[in-house]
Amino acid sequence: MRGLLGVLALPPVLLLLAALAGAWLGWRGRRVGAAVAVLGIAATLLLATPMASGLLLASLEGAAPAVLAAPGAIVILSAEARNGPDGSDVGPLTLERLRRGAVLQRETGLPLLVTGGPPSPETPPTAAAMRAALQQDFSVPVRWEEPAALNTGDNLRLAAAMLRQAGIGSAYLVTHAWHMPRAQLEAARAGLSVLPAAVPRPRRPDGRLTDWLPRADCLAMSWLALHEWGGLAAMKVGL
Repeated sequence: MRGLLGVLALPPVLLLLAALAGAWLGWRGRRVGAAVAVLGIAATLLLATPMASGLLLASLEGAAPAVLAAPGAIVILSAEARNGPDGSDVGPLTLERLRRGAVLQRETGLPLLVTGGPPSPETPPTAAAMRAALQQDFSVPVRWEEPAALNTGDNLRLAAAMLRQAGIGSAYLVTHAWHMPRAQLEAARAGLSVLPAAVPRPRRPDGRLTDWLPRADCLAMSWLALHEWGGLAAMKVGL
């Protein structure tokens, strides 16, 4: 239920529902309805541009300070999973994090911890697919696999507990730059000192024509950015 409310409360669903309501009011002869419909559609198209999504994602970077400590491990947070030809597999965002973690592991030699629970009750944990991808595709060993986390808070709380059992109190934290502020706050709550190791950022929009052309993937990234701001706001009010 909480996930459903989160989807309904954020664009594009919220904006499209407003547009539908406005269209219905316009059909009933209410002038304000037509205006609401146009604004809802226009806002959705704007959020689908590289300009809007890029600025929203950039607004999240640097919102939380790093806790400087000597890392004793590398923690890679899961993002999404997908159905592959051989069953559950990592999604594109998770794969980007795995690639960043693999490079970091080769540079430092530190042990890896992957964390991610099952996307649904009928599917295996994302952490299992993460371990398989790291070992098979990147030839990088995984020391710990945390299979129960269902959200970012779980990721850091359960990962911190596993690392404490191994006598490790600090780690590199691998995730996307737009997700890092909330992940760092959750790590602080879990008592784990982390050093950010973000996935390389994409090109930031600079106003060229293509930055104003709507794209489906940019609408998804705008949703992610708004979801992160919502998560940060919920943390600040104690939800």
